[in-house]
Amino acid sequence: MNHPGMVNTVNNTDSEIFEWSQENFEKVKKIISKYPVGRQQSAVIPVLDLAQRQNNGWLNKNIIEKVAETLSMSFIRVMEVASFYSMFNLKPIGKNFIQICRTTPCWLRGSNDLLEIAKKITGCNLGETSSDNKFTLVEVECLGACCNAPMIQINDYYYEDLNQENFESLLMKLKNNEKIIDGSQVGRKSSEPKKN
Repeated sequence: MNHPGMVNTVNNTDSEIFEWSQENFEKVKKIISKYPVGRQQSAVIPVLDLAQRQNNGWLNKNIIEKVAETLSMSFIRVMEVASFYSMFNLKPIGKNFIQICRTTPCWLRGSNDLLEIAKKITGCNLGETSSDNKFTLVEVECLGACCNAPMIQINDYYYEDLNQENFESLLMKLKNNEKIIDGSQVGRKSSEPKKN
């Protein structure tokens, strides 16, 4: 299942030169234009994000060098940003990048159980990618939907109000390339009270 936020391209290894696609180069110029002259380095996070999307969800040395060149920055300054934020991946990821929230509200509501289900269905431990490249599994700190805990993020989408049954069903659908619906898995709108 492809999500609009993830671009399907051939993985760029460290030995390949990274070049912006024409479409993304136009986006980079537009992003940079939002910053004052001489302050284009402030665009490093959105430009890294765009580069990561062009490369199937991860950044390698050549890509970080291209971002540095594009923004007239040193490699190490761009690398500091890429290695600091958990939104950037410095190794290849699977088609479905599963981020399980482990912050207190999700943990109290069963995120540990979700992690065990994810390990069982994907065949991954934390920080691993499945042998079929369908899944990568990580834990993250707060994803900002505490009132709908426990929740996870897969690629660019949130899945909230999870329990063992609906999470297992969601992962099995992904495994079988079936359509899944993002948002609340119990039909809740926003943070309204759950209906029993």
